[in-house]
Amino acid sequence: MISLRKVSKTYDRGRVRAVREIDLEIEEGEFVILLGGSGCGKTTTLKMINRLIERSGGEILVGGRDVSKADPVELRRGVGYVFQGIGLFPHLTVGANVAITPRLLGWERAKIAERVDELLEMVGLAPEQYRGRMPRELSGGQRQRVGVARALASKPKVMLMDEPFGALDPLTRDTLQSELKKLHKSLGLTIVMVTHDMTEALLMADRIAVMNEGRIEQCATPRELLRSPASEYVSAMMESPKRQADELEALAAPAGESQGGD
Repeated sequence: MISLRKVSKTYDRGRVRAVREIDLEIEEGEFVILLGGSGCGKTTTLKMINRLIERSGGEILVGGRDVSKADPVELRRGVGYVFQGIGLFPHLTVGANVAITPRLLGWERAKIAERVDELLEMVGLAPEQYRGRMPRELSGGQRQRVGVARALASKPKVMLMDEPFGALDPLTRDTLQSELKKLHKSLGLTIVMVTHDMTEALLMADRIAVMNEGRIEQCATPRELLRSPASEYVSAMMESPKRQADELEALAAPAGESQGGD
């Protein structure tokens, strides 16, 4: 569904290399997460897929089509995108926000209204209660749900997500992660998501591409990354959730009982 072949991105006349000739093949219906620290190139890579950022070299294909030969506006209308800051238009109602892409595509009014209600139901927001509200009247979790609904409005096969849950409280985040996994399976979506949260990546992804200094250090399943890290950097990344899990287990143990059980 998505192919990145020797893709690179440079700035300042080639002196700054944000992404360094990466190769990545993403199958139809796969959930792939780009994982890494700040400045590793993961968000730049995501944005190059739908040409929010233009690549400096290499080739990107979506559905077998070279994105450089596609009209960028048309390309983006066919690829769902969930922004890090949600990005709802504050002067539009929830329903109008969700309806933006279908309107741009020239859908009939009745079809748009039906699709808006269908999507609000899908993300757990009762249409009669929420379609007429303004974004400022919603909680952070509700706004994120609207963002997901908007990204799905044109029935895309590909969804790009840039740190979609980073600003949410832990309980809301956990709920939306579970609901996204269900949507991924039920709709057959191909999802590429950016996060720096290792636990989130391990629990959600089919495969994780660990990025460092503009390169993909390893792309593998969560199990493979935990068991067979390909570099010291990947190993260090995987140690953090392991250590946290051990510390939580120790906290949950009965008072006075050591982890070793002596």
